[in-house]
Amino acid sequence: MNITELSHKERSLLFAKLSQIAYSDEEGAAKAVKELGFKECEFYNRDGAQAYRFATKTDMVIACRGTQPSEFNDIKADLRAIPTLSETVSRVHKGFKCEVDELWPMILEDLDDATTKRIWVCGHSLGGAMATIIAGRLERDIKNLPSTYVDGLYTYGSPRVGWRRYVNSMKVPHYRWRNNNDIVTAVPPVLFGYVHHGELQYINHMGDVSIGMTYWNRAIDKLKGIWKGMKIFRIDSFADHSIGEYISHLEKWQD
Repeated sequence: MNITELSHKERSLLFAKLSQIAYSDEEGAAKAVKELGFKECEFYNRDGAQAYRFATKTDMVIACRGTQPSEFNDIKADLRAIPTLSETVSRVHKGFKCEVDELWPMILEDLDDATTKRIWVCGHSLGGAMATIIAGRLERDIKNLPSTYVDGLYTYGSPRVGWRRYVNSMKVPHYRWRNNNDIVTAVPPVLFGYVHHGELQYINHMGDVSIGMTYWNRAIDKLKGIWKGMKIFRIDSFADHSIGEYISHLEKWQD
């Protein structure tokens, strides 16, 4: 498999599946990615910060694991919303940065063997935030590699990661998926200076991809989603955050 040969639709679904696989144990992840065409699977795990490296002959994907309610370290990372100096420019969410700091030495070590591969980064929830910071560091810190070193960043239900100057400094192609009322995409609040990075890929309340909707059309669509959820006794803001929901909608988009 060569990821660059896939369409945007196919890539979006692939990286959503890899983001889901990042929640699996090592044995389960290795089996799942093998079925998708990946030959290598390595687990990064240090003090609760977790991610996987999946690789083929041509591509390397870093898939970051999202928040697990049973893991105190994940909850702590989400709550540490204090802006702190990033490793590149301006300020980022302290909890997300600290998660990446734990894994960064292991990621750098593997890059020595991957300079000829195309690099992709993905993740869901907290994993999306970590993926964004990792992509930013790869883009700016690896001076001896091409500026286009990171071929793509795909995030799903990601919270806001950094201040505007930080976000504006990142040039990596980023496709930021949001499913209707996904509550995690609304934090940390803009009041704290945080903004999103990337090109919004929006899924409406009917589960259809609606890229290019205006702000006001999305606002109306979110209200429709809340009402739809109430009718089936579902809290839409939380249900929409499930990576399984993202995958289901993206599978439908392939048709």
